[in-house]
Amino acid sequence: MALDPLEPLPLLRRELGTGERGLSAREAARRLAVYGPNEVHSKARTSLGRELVRQLIHPLALLLWAAGTLAFVAQIGVLGWAIVAVILVNAAFAVLQERQAQAAVETLARYLPTHAVVIRDGRRQTVEARDLVPGDLVVLDEGERIPADARLTEGGIEADLSMLTGESAPAERLAGPGLVGAPLLQEPNLVFSGTTCTGGQAQAVVFATGAHTEIGRIAALSQRTRRDPSPLERQVKRVAWLIAAVAVAMGAVFLVIGVAVGLPLTDSLMFAIGLLVANVPEGLLPTITLALAVGVRVLARQGAVIKRLSAVETLGSTNVICTDKTGTLTQNRMRLQATWTPSHGSEDGLWTGELVRTSALCTTVVREDDGELHGDPTEIALVEGAAAHAAPVDLAHRDAGCRVRFRFDPRLRLMSVVQDDGANRLRVIVKGAPEAVLNHVADSTAAASEAAEQLARFGMRVLAVAVRELPPGATRPAGRQDAETELRLLGLVGLYDPPRSEVATAVRRCHEAGLRVHIVTGDNGATAAAVAREVGIGAPHLHVVAQSESVNDHELDHLLTRPDTEIVFARSSPETKLKVADALRAHKQIVAMTGDGVNDAPALHRAHIGVAMGLSGTDVAREASTMVLTDDNFATIVTAIESGRRVYDNVRKFIVYIFAHAPAEVIPFLIFALSAGTVPLPLTVLQILAVDLGTETLPALALGREKAEPGVMSRPPRPSTQSVISRDMLIRSWGYLGIVSAGLVMTAFFYVLWRAGWHPGDATGPGSQLHHAYVTATTATFAGIVTCQIGTAFAARTDHAALRDIGFFTNPLLLAGIAFELAFTAVLVYLPPLQGIFGTAALPLDVVALIAVFPVLVWGTDELRRRGRRTRAHTLR
Repeated sequence: MALDPLEPLPLLRRELGTGERGLSAREAARRLAVYGPNEVHSKARTSLGRELVRQLIHPLALLLWAAGTLAFVAQIGVLGWAIVAVILVNAAFAVLQERQAQAAVETLARYLPTHAVVIRDGRRQTVEARDLVPGDLVVLDEGERIPADARLTEGGIEADLSMLTGESAPAERLAGPGLVGAPLLQEPNLVFSGTTCTGGQAQAVVFATGAHTEIGRIAALSQRTRRDPSPLERQVKRVAWLIAAVAVAMGAVFLVIGVAVGLPLTDSLMFAIGLLVANVPEGLLPTITLALAVGVRVLARQGAVIKRLSAVETLGSTNVICTDKTGTLTQNRMRLQATWTPSHGSEDGLWTGELVRTSALCTTVVREDDGELHGDPTEIALVEGAAAHAAPVDLAHRDAGCRVRFRFDPRLRLMSVVQDDGANRLRVIVKGAPEAVLNHVADSTAAASEAAEQLARFGMRVLAVAVRELPPGATRPAGRQDAETELRLLGLVGLYDPPRSEVATAVRRCHEAGLRVHIVTGDNGATAAAVAREVGIGAPHLHVVAQSESVNDHELDHLLTRPDTEIVFARSSPETKLKVADALRAHKQIVAMTGDGVNDAPALHRAHIGVAMGLSGTDVAREASTMVLTDDNFATIVTAIESGRRVYDNVRKFIVYIFAHAPAEVIPFLIFALSAGTVPLPLTVLQILAVDLGTETLPALALGREKAEPGVMSRPPRPSTQSVISRDMLIRSWGYLGIVSAGLVMTAFFYVLWRAGWHPGDATGPGSQLHHAYVTATTATFAGIVTCQIGTAFAARTDHAALRDIGFFTNPLLLAGIAFELAFTAVLVYLPPLQGIFGTAALPLDVVALIAVFPVLVWGTDELRRRGRRTRAHTLR
């Protein structure tokens, strides 16, 4: 029903077709058929089977299926089942990611109450909340959830709107006219579905139900916003297709070559299969998955819970952070920061003590049994500020002396009390917005207005405090109009929510790392700008958008592309955050967006990294997010970004490590094919599988635990288009490490054969005189690849620096992984049952001594290459 809930109440009732007796039961039933149930609707779930199938045909999963099939064909069931398990685990992770938005919407539905009290046919009755319709007259009582969006018709309540606004202080909602030009959520006569009545009692007429409520609209936004694949997910898929195409093409080409040069068809097929297996990095996907999982565990210990594995890598490429202010940049604890009195200005003294003590008397704060103060954060700050200025207020004495209390009225922006000073004399105390209080003050207010503006420019929330002493024996005022008149200004108090001590350092690290930080907040622009400047946001240029809801897409694009400018988006709405996230994505920025309320869910879901608050956030925000901060601290985001960069660097390190073995596995097959069989096959398919899924996995995973290299947060974010596999990496892997390894292992192979008297073309098959020497030679090739892996692992630990700079023993997991692969290799080489399966034989001591020097040769070659690069870079500088 398209109507304005803020129009005059008689007109609103007429348009809704309702009155003081509410709807009739028959009319409510008819409207329920028209408008549908008062529920948050979610899209039908995609079938689990369909989602699972989509993940099981991921290109890298297809490669793993091929490798697993080969393992089963080769009768290595253990390896085959291990590959199947890896495929299923990765598919399960992906399916869970796809269902995050659905979980957020279902969590939204849990905010709605199951029953509501309504007036129908003039009688008060309880109905199911899903049966509410526009025009229903609902009764709101303390402790109950509000069942629909409604306009108060009588009475008043305090409502917890934090799930929608993010503001923790209860808001007063009163029957009466609205505020001209105020945002819908700040209208003092409206209440919203899913929020909670924390005090008072009222009646309200429902104007929106189901999908037309604020919470329903947010649910729809959450479902419409899609999560795009992360940069790593896209790149791994692209690389997987590339690898698959290269592996299949090479296998097909060399199958034809083998037949053309006269090899038997069975040998040519074996050669093609071996080439396919040698090119498929079976350990890549499980190693990436495990490395990201390790990153998740490390971040969890640092206060950041990651809900999607690929998000760890995405954090590393983040170049824009959009952050809330309250509780994230600040301590979410108001403090009395400054005072001003008409006679003494901002000087401290007895007059300040009187000011803060009087302001603390005009509060409703209570002290619980545990000694903690509970109530509005602003009023808590006044009570604590009075105590800090040696003017404490006894709350029990305050309540005993209170004769009348006029609660804060958001339209008047005032609160007042009539207090007995103990000598049977009454005093009116009024506090509120300076411009509102000063309108009731008899004296000149020019100096006070100027002082209030000055305090506001420093980011403080300013309250004015005024009093009026009633004559002895005077009766208490009958209404607030009588009380709040002919006041004497006592002074101004400035309240401030100070920034967290670690935020300024974190912001500086962001700037050093090339990140921009924007503030997107529902707060006042001047307050947010003051906090921004204090923590270093906006250096060198800060732009404040005072009313961000009014910014169109063209203006937003212009703002976000201004160089060296950081922005405060004040008075933001859910759509504002979503618009900012979309605009930044359109400009190819990787966005981290913080949020804590239900209203933040769509933007959290749309951002590359949605960051929810673990302490103050709602369940919906946590469901929609990618990362949850257990400490609500901005500095933790920066720590997570550093960790993401480290993880990305480490992913590239173990890709270099895994790819470096391809030439050592492919070149033996090429020599076999190009020699037309005169050189026997130097390596078997089972030995390749033993390398790719046995010996290389643990060292590769250990490389994922490398500490960050120096300067990781001193370089700009990498472009989102940058491939995880670069040309330089391929040259290093295949052109240096790979070629050196291939040359060394072929040296070991020929050394064993020539020592036994072999000549090209001699028979080496079963039953021949050289068969044992041939089996020993293939074992030397296999063991040589393993020892070359050790040298590659140490070389891959650093991209630029020398190994001595990061330390030989600083990665104990790598040392343990190397120990495991040596032990695993020894078992395959020397244990008789496995010798028959993998085609290995015990190696003589001279062969062991030969391959033992391979690690130093491989690592040394790469160390010389890196030294040359460092020298050239230093010369260019």
